[in-house]
Amino acid sequence: MALYRCNQCNHIEEVESRLIGSSIQCPKCSHPNPVFDTTFFVKKVLEKFFALQAALKRAQAETDDTDSEPTRSPTSPLPTSLTGINLHNTDSLASDVQHGPIHAWFSHKKIRITPNHKAVDTTGFYDEISILLGDNLALTGKIIDQIKYAYTKGHQSINVNLSKHSPEEIQTITAICREMYDYAFVGKFFYQKPEKIVRLTLQNSANIKKFFTGEWLEWYALMVMLEVCQEKGWGFSGARNLSLNFSNDDLHELDLFCLLNGSIPLCIECKSGEFRPFIEKYLTLGKRLGLNKQQFIICVAGLSDTQAAGLTSMYELTFINEQGLRAYLKQLAFNQS
Repeated sequence: MALYRCNQCNHIEEVESRLIGSSIQCPKCSHPNPVFDTTFFVKKVLEKFFALQAALKRAQAETDDTDSEPTRSPTSPLPTSLTGINLHNTDSLASDVQHGPIHAWFSHKKIRITPNHKAVDTTGFYDEISILLGDNLALTGKIIDQIKYAYTKGHQSINVNLSKHSPEEIQTITAICREMYDYAFVGKFFYQKPEKIVRLTLQNSANIKKFFTGEWLEWYALMVMLEVCQEKGWGFSGARNLSLNFSNDDLHELDLFCLLNGSIPLCIECKSGEFRPFIEKYLTLGKRLGLNKQQFIICVAGLSDTQAAGLTSMYELTFINEQGLRAYLKQLAFNQS
């Protein structure tokens, strides 16, 4: 059985199982929405329920602990604790409170900012698919490139030849494609086993297009950062797609900006394609923000370790690939002021 829920008017109904993964129009408001497997849909609803229940208990405990404390100054916002939060299913980061330390940090530098709250809301599935793609880029890179090319040419589907892959690799790739289909990132998925060809029908959604043409790496960097902060017990304040407006009305957008423990800045610019023409821009931006070499990271998908090390030695920037991001963040001495 399958379930359909309209994100526009909240209409919900059961539909035929053959429609799972497809997008149909709402019978009430005509807004198009994807159809989900019932078990999958209920699982996600329960995950969100339990996450909200845990958040309520944490809030009640914090209220009990701080009843006798003096009121904190609104000019000294605190970083957000990630303890107990389900990072892959929370909207608790999409708030002014979570972005508070970032507002204060940029205000001190006389830079106006506009956070994109939705860009750190993980109640959707962008974060899950980004981790699958990033952690397996040696296998998924070809698929991402084909999807990007198909979108630029207006193609509706792609065929991925897996004949040169081992049985284990084929199993991993088809499992990832199945996940993309289950989460409605592709309209249809079929594995033609005799020919070892994966056939994917693409979605026309603008958000899905942006995801495959580059935003997947931004989501990946965000989730890696969150995982490391949660593991280390670091306070977190972070923004994705953060708009900056300098005093001279010069405008910039940062892929990912974080303040760890509320004070230590870190900027991660993500590139899944050409990055060389932007190096000078990043050097200038890093100086204007007062970030040192270790605090301004250029994460380039598929960059070799040798290239990353060479570029880092040449410029006052840190170059890294997606595979090295976790290790780099873990070894940084963020507890030093």
